[in-house]
Amino acid sequence: MVAGHLTRALASDASVLVVGSGLALLGVGIGNVLLPPVVKRYFPARVGAITAVYATMLAIGTTTPALLGIPIAAASNWRVSLGVWAAGAVVAAVPWIAQLVVLRRRPLVDPEDPGAERPEPALEARLVRSRIAWALTGMFAASGITAYIVFGWLPEILQGVSGVDAGTGGALLALFAIMGFPVSIVTPVLASRLRSVRPLIVLAFALSIVGFGGLLVAPGIPVLWVVIGGLGALWFPLCLFLIGDRTRTQSGAVALSGFVQGIGYLAGAAGPLVVGILRSATGGWTAPLVFALLSLLLAVPAIFVLARRRTVEDELAERTGAPVA
Repeated sequence: MVAGHLTRALASDASVLVVGSGLALLGVGIGNVLLPPVVKRYFPARVGAITAVYATMLAIGTTTPALLGIPIAAASNWRVSLGVWAAGAVVAAVPWIAQLVVLRRRPLVDPEDPGAERPEPALEARLVRSRIAWALTGMFAASGITAYIVFGWLPEILQGVSGVDAGTGGALLALFAIMGFPVSIVTPVLASRLRSVRPLIVLAFALSIVGFGGLLVAPGIPVLWVVIGGLGALWFPLCLFLIGDRTRTQSGAVALSGFVQGIGYLAGAAGPLVVGILRSATGGWTAPLVFALLSLLLAVPAIFVLARRRTVEDELAERTGAPVA
């Protein structure tokens, strides 16, 4: 992430900017994949609470650049506005480096202990047969596509359909991210206490439809649709919680996190590209907004499959007749 942000700040042309963005996002992706298994390993009895804490920090990290990016660029220049975020990555690395030093001196798990948990090599391959894994992947993909569309295009969309200026568009993007604060705090804790997460999935689905649909049918009140759509972003903390909750072991959480987020982020990355293509082809924002609405259909299987509380290890054991470590 540090290398990516600095490359973006020093970019001499668009191709270098793309490379820097790729490096920064690669770091973000690695961190996002690893966090659910880390929570499962260190806090197996408090997955909901700890997920709420770090999902809230993610919401803060999402809101800050959207809110400050344009003012920083106006006060200095766009290179400073792109490069300043490398400082955040440096700060975030410090406690992990300290933890790495501690674990090298005093390992958390004795590698010679015959009872120590070890990953099951075939689990990743067997996840393709898991309905739980695919349902969670669909929900994560719907979350990623819509979120990336919002963070990549919302100011331009609002300028086109609602007639706001660039500064207001950036402020509304920050408002969307701010709405992630309450949902990040409440969603994982609530999900850990509910007998079924189906109501939360349906709620996220409904809020997201209303948010994007509102921009189509009544674009004159963008603040309302941004707030509703921002609350609909409860998909993301719910997905992070379910990665830990729908696995029995840390190795299972590692496998499921990589599977779900690997496919989900690939789908999410395509969202802004498709929006750009549709915008160029049609000259308007109706087709991109319809695409965003249709992408939400990827989450429909989760309403039915994830309602029952069971783990992927147990599901695969039932389907294959062989225990999964």
